[in-house]
Amino acid sequence: MKLKNTIRTPAIELRGLRKRYGAGDAAVEALKGVDMTVYPGEVVGLIGPSGSGKSTLLKCLGAVIEPTGGAMSLNGKLIFDRERWLIKDLRALRRDSIGFVFQAPYLIPFLDVTDNVALLPMLAGKPNGVARTRALELLQALDVGHRAKANPSELSGGEQQRVAIARALANRPPVILADEPTAPLDSERALGVMRILDQMALQYQTAIVVVTHDEKIIPIFKRIYHIRDGKTYEEEGEGRSF
Repeated sequence: MKLKNTIRTPAIELRGLRKRYGAGDAAVEALKGVDMTVYPGEVVGLIGPSGSGKSTLLKCLGAVIEPTGGAMSLNGKLIFDRERWLIKDLRALRRDSIGFVFQAPYLIPFLDVTDNVALLPMLAGKPNGVARTRALELLQALDVGHRAKANPSELSGGEQQRVAIARALANRPPVILADEPTAPLDSERALGVMRILDQMALQYQTAIVVVTHDEKIIPIFKRIYHIRDGKTYEEEGEGRSF
């Protein structure tokens, strides 16, 4: 397996990533040289106590905040090096290359399920028909195609999270960042969401990073990054079957 990874291009590669808040005596080093590599088709866990730097790392990965130093590559392209972004349009980067799944689905209440998923490709310039066809394909793949014309308020919590995953996949991003995606769900639905993420990672060769405190799903990960005091420590997970 290691030999196979050495000849593949990582979807996410961080080298010595740092993030400092504030200056002088009030400065706080939230990230202190983080290394991380995630390959296409992988679902990797990121766990750690409150205040360890998980949220900061996820925001840096999502190009939401600017790191202080180090290097970051997405899909083989260097996007941050030392103290500056190498990408001019970060909004386009987030739209086209990074999918987000949050603890809450954040679906738009006045749009039906199909339009919630199709909106992002439309904003990226895809024709409405193409965007809606893509949305319907994803909804079918996630077993919520029968809810395509429903409003979000008509869905169960598990169905809403499936729609949120479909939305994250809509632009075929190489990377998906999931922040506590199973927190509000019971054990059965939480395992269902993780099964879906695993299937989607393999089917679309998407790299997925899941930030979680959820002890129900931690044994599922084959690889885990622990973050403590602003540094990451990689270990092999149990990789239990669903």
